Amino acid sequence: MDEKITLVAKKIKASKQLIVFTGAGISTESGIPDYRSQGGIWDKFSPVYFDEFMSSKESRIKYWEQRLDMEKSLSVSKPNAGHKSLAKLHELGFLKTLITQNIDGLHEESGIPKENIIELHGNTRRVRCMSCKKLISWEEAQAMIDAGDRAPECSCSGFFKPDTISFGQAMPVEETQRAAMLSSKSDVFIVVGSTLLVQPAALMPEYAKNAGAFLVIINLSDTPYDKVCDVLIRGKAGNVLKKIVEQVIPE
Repeated sequence: MDEKITLVAKKIKASKQLIVFTGAGISTESGIPDYRSQGGIWDKFSPVYFDEFMSSKESRIKYWEQRLDMEKSLSVSKPNAGHKSLAKLHELGFLKTLITQNIDGLHEESGIPKENIIELHGNTRRVRCMSCKKLISWEEAQAMIDAGDRAPECSCSGFFKPDTISFGQAMPVEETQRAAMLSSKSDVFIVVGSTLLVQPAALMPEYAKNAGAFLVIINLSDTPYDKVCDVLIRGKAGNVLKKIVEQVIPE
């Protein structure tokens, strides 16, 4: 592994357009469950699809109950060594853009400016009205729930929903297009903690590789790109990224 880490660090230092793509595997180390895995939220609840949310108050109540359950881990989570290492790469001027499937907001909390983060699946710390598109904070929404509103509604009578992509909901067009464009312009593309199975997010490393980027995958489990990437590292995100950054930092 040491030789691989040294090679990745060397490629980062020589890069002009470094892109990092993160998935749930970086946030599990902050105590946030991978909701699709055994013991995750989908073991306890069946997901509420977007059309169900929009058509049924009962479904909206169920959705918000699930979101409150998620808050048990989200409210106490903090950026871990992996998040902090990527923030350090940004601070050093190497990391141009971070693309993430995660909705927890920990990359921004770690110090990466929001304008340098593309959130493909949204951010659960924001809540959006599905009609007028007004944004409120999670804290504002929770205050409405605590006051007895089990499925909060906007003053325009629209339905408030965490600003994330639900099952059956369309991906954000602008963010997806921007991610695809920047991926295809990268010269080093590093995947951290994603199985690369959820589309269209999982196409980003393909865009990068097809454009000639040096592709690195850091993940504990298999991905469809393991045989085509330039470097494959099986390890925990925090530990691996910390070692890489230690070799990137100028002496």
